[in-house]
Parts: sequence; C-alpha cells; structure tokens
Amino acid sequence: MSEHNHQHDHDSHHEHGEIKEGIIRIVAASLLLVVAGVMDKSLSLKTWQSLLIFLVPYLIVGWETLHEAVEDLMEGEAMDEDFLMSIATIGALAIGFLPGAEPQFAEAVFVMLFFQIGELFEGLAEGRSRRSIAHLMDMRPDSANVERDGKVEVVCPEEVGIGETIVVRPGEKVPMDGIVLEGQSTLDTKALTGESLPRSTGEGDEIVSGCVNLSGVLRVKVTKAFGESTASKILELVENAAASKSSSESFITRFAKVYTPVVVVLALLLAVVPVLLGGQFSTWLYRALMFLVVSCPCALVISVPLSFFGGIGGASRHGVLVKGANRLEYLARLETVVFDKTGTLTEGVFEVTAVHPETVSADELLHMAAHVERYSTHPVAVSLKEAYPDEDDTCSVENVEEIAGHGIKALVNGRVVCVGNSRMMESLGVDWHDCGETGTIAHVAIDGRYEGHIVISDRIKEDSAKAVAALKAEGVGNMVMLTGDAEAVGKAVAEELGLDEYHAGLLPVDKVAHVERLLREQSLGKVLAFVGDGINDAPVLARADIGIAMGGLGSDAAIEAADVVIMDDKPSKIAQAVRIARKTVRIANENTYFAIGIKLLVLMLAALGLATMWMAVFADVGVTILAVLNAMRTLR
Repeated sequence: MSEHNHQHDHDSHHEHGEIKEGIIRIVAASLLLVVAGVMDKSLSLKTWQSLLIFLVPYLIVGWETLHEAVEDLMEGEAMDEDFLMSIATIGALAIGFLPGAEPQFAEAVFVMLFFQIGELFEGLAEGRSRRSIAHLMDMRPDSANVERDGKVEVVCPEEVGIGETIVVRPGEKVPMDGIVLEGQSTLDTKALTGESLPRSTGEGDEIVSGCVNLSGVLRVKVTKAFGESTASKILELVENAAASKSSSESFITRFAKVYTPVVVVLALLLAVVPVLLGGQFSTWLYRALMFLVVSCPCALVISVPLSFFGGIGGASRHGVLVKGANRLEYLARLETVVFDKTGTLTEGVFEVTAVHPETVSADELLHMAAHVERYSTHPVAVSLKEAYPDEDDTCSVENVEEIAGHGIKALVNGRVVCVGNSRMMESLGVDWHDCGETGTIAHVAIDGRYEGHIVISDRIKEDSAKAVAALKAEGVGNMVMLTGDAEAVGKAVAEELGLDEYHAGLLPVDKVAHVERLLREQSLGKVLAFVGDGINDAPVLARADIGIAMGGLGSDAAIEAADVVIMDDKPSKIAQAVRIARKTVRIANENTYFAIGIKLLVLMLAALGLATMWMAVFADVGVTILAVLNAMRTLR
C-alpha cells in the first residue's frame, strides 16, 4: 500500500477515535452533571462542597479546552474560543463565592458541555467534507503488476519506471498513465470525470491512472512516472485547494483577530465600570461572563471555511476541479464567458474531408503536411497525422519551426515545406486559393510554390448548445467565442449555438486583446472566465479573471494552467460549477449574517441584564451547530 493511502487510513482512524472519545466525554459529563444537580438540591451542601461535585463533570468535559487555552496563553495566542470559554466558565464557577451572589456551577458546566457538543458537530462536519474529497483518494492504486524478466511482479507503483509494461486485470485500478499495447476493455472513469458511463479502450489508446478496468486484460506501456500521473496530479490539486482562502474566509480570519480582543476589553469594562458607579460586583461580573460566552466567533470561524471546503468537494464529485475557495467565489460572480472554439465548443477531433492538390498527388500533399506537423500537439496537427499515419518512413524531417498564429515550417527530404493559414501564405508571397468551404483550411507550400490545401472539418459538441442555454439560465449575460479559425467557420458555430459575440481569424495576442477589452467593459465586481484547452490558450487563461480548462483525461497542461478544470470536456459542467459556487457563497453569507445578527442581539440583552446564561450558550454553541449544519448543505 502506498504511503499516501497509509496516511489517509491513519487520519481516518484518528478522526473516528477522536469523535468516539468526544461522545464518551459528553455522555459521561452529562450523567455526572445530573447526579451533581440532584445531590446539590437534596443535600444541604456548603458552597465549596457544591463546587467540588460540579467540578467532576466540568473537568471531564472541559479539560481539553482548558489545556488548549493554557497552551495558547503560553504561546501568546490567547484570543481564541478556547480561551474565551475557559475564562467565562471559570468566572461562572467563581461567582458563587462572592457576597450575596447565587452560585452558577450548573450553568458553568452546561456552557462547557454545549461548547464540546459544538466542537463534536464541527468534527463530524469536517470529517464528512474530507470524505467527500477523499472519495478521490480511492482512485490512487496501491500496487502495479509489472512485467520483468518474463514474469509479472506485484510492486508499489512508485517503483515502476517509464517504458516498462504493466498488466491491468479486470476489476483493478489503472495504476499509471500509458498506452495500451494489447487487449480490449471498458473503463470506469467516474472517479476522474464524475461520469457513470464506461468508455471503451483498445490497442494504441492512451489510458490514464485512476480509471477502473471493467472487462478485458490490458497490457500497458507506462508513459509517466507515478508522481506525474493523472491521478496523482488531481489528488495534489484537490488537497491543496483548501489552502487558497476565499475573501470571505480571509475576512473572517482578520475579523476574529480584531473582534476577540475588542470583546475581551468590553467585557472587562462591563465588569468594572458599573461597579465603580455603585453597581453590584457579582451582577456585573455575571453579565460580563455572559458577554464573553456570546462573543465567541466559533460559528463564523468554523462554518465559513467549512462551506467552501464542502463546495470544492461537491464540485469534485461532479468532475469539476476548483483550485481553491477563492476561485469558487469568483465563479459565483460570473458575468462573461469567453470560449475558445476548437476542443472546447467543438470536438477538436478533425476529419480530413477534402484535398485539393496542384502539381502533387493528394497522398503526397498529406504526406508532406503530416511530417511537418509531426511534433505539434494542436488538434489540427493530430488530425493531419492521423490522415497520413505512416510517418515512420525513411523521410528526414529537420529544422521544424512553429510560427505562432501562422503555421509550421520544416525541411522534409531537403525541401522547405510550409503548412499553415492564409497569413502564412501571404508572408511567403505565394498565391493561394480560397476554396470557399466551411472548415479549417491548411494551405501547403513546397519550396516557395503553392501546392494545395487540405480542408479539415470539425463537429460541434453535442453538449455545447446545452452549455450555452444552461449558462444563460444561470444569468450569465455575455457569451463570446474567440477563434483563430476562418470567419465562415466562426460565424457558423456562433450562429448555431446562439452566442452573443464572436471574433475569428485571431492570433494568440489578438485573443488577449479581446479579453482585455471585455474586462474593461464588464460590470464592477463581476468576473470574466475564459474557457480553453489550456495548451494553446495559456496567455488568455492567465489574463482572464478565471481560467477554465476542458481538461479531459490526462491533459497536464490544462490541469496546470487553469483555475478550474472540467475533467470530462463537457462545457455544460461550467453551468453546474457556477450553480455549486453560488450555492456555496450563499450558504457562507447566510451563516455570517445569522451568526453576527444573533450575537449582537444577545450581547445587547446581556449588557442590559435581560439575557440568561442559557441564551448566551445558544448564541454561541447553538448558532455554531446551526451554521455547521447549514454549511453541510454544500456537500449535496
């Protein structure tokens, strides 16, 4: 078993152990509190004797809080909820010894007891949030079957090198990214994409770690080390997402740092000033202690981060990776979505539908174009290579040069071959023909002479129209498409999908300029997202407020470049991500307003002497429990 899974199991057992221990402490303290109450009422005990019998349940349930408070005090970080609870309850225990004051022993124990119940709820909610993300951990396999010296050995995936052959049997997780050498099967990709439909795979297909092999035996040549595999990358992203705080969380952290010391000073003033003006010390001390209990910022400090953590987990279950709470908050304010065309709104799997040669044969034209495009990862290049798969011939291909926004130039068998768009042909000074067909046109020039063009057609994704309609339903007001493709192609796609605006024939720098214009035009406080494949669109992804990559399976560049990764390449998932983000932010705001509102009300009542310790307990622990339960709705 991998070290990561060992750690995950260890953390899970530790978490269950802590929750079980907390429940036992709460139950034991509750029973002993009842016994102490009965004894106090039925026996004529002195104040110090009553204190002793109530101290037993108090220490059982509150020892950990007191210990934390002392530790924080020693480290100079006293202003937290453990410190406030400790001061308030110790003060309540001490009130009974003041002249003319009623003992508050039972109330002190109840405050600590309810505080621990709130902590227990927080632990349960955090555990559930972690489990919602930890379902992804199951995608990382524990072992790999590697072929060595004619035998199959079971080893840790970390020990398998690039180029080795692994065997994946039915029912096993694919441990590493690779290419299928032999076998046919179907794969369950749910852990990666959130999609329940299995996908088939066979010889020559790429296969990624984290999938489950459902049927046939597969022999796979490993193409990536375990640490660089798709499953590892995704897990790393999701685990690190919690570190990126939303502005709500950052505000709550700053708020608590200022708010807590202010409240402590106000409580001290409430205990001292009225007494100097002739008030009874025990009365005003009791009010000051209630003031402290109410003031605990637990509900905010716990529930707001928990809401965002739950939102990230909920999105990951639907195959949407959001790299942090701040990105989730951005998604909630989305107003403009700018789409790349190829591979985002269209399939990006091109078909060579027509070839128009001049002085060379159609086969030779494809042959030359495929060689020039050999090293490019652009979908058009992939299509050309697939149209002429015999690239392992005796031809020499040298001096390959990619010219951004134009095409590719290379020396093939000593001849200068240029494959690109009309701008490339114009820069070469050759006459080129406009065939007037809709599709991507790859013009070919050999040794400075125009030799023809290849028409490559692309299909609009079945999901694209649904995506545009769903985003409009979510109130996203402006949808724009930017493409380097021809005007006719851009217009046809934009009209079919009902986009608000489109711009065709763009270089990467033109796309950035259009995004900058749209950023200037959008409403204050609103967000612009760019949706692309994360490989060719890195500058625009970086310039947009939020970059969304149609990551697909194994697209490392997409996973690295974007703020949000749609794992199954379905653009309709963007609307789903926006829905999850808006629900998460709404819940976080509900918790903030609810907690602050109740606290302010009870604080005023406490200062006026109209609140009881029970109301103070509700304003702290009750509100915390309700806020945590509300935050857990983000997991659904």
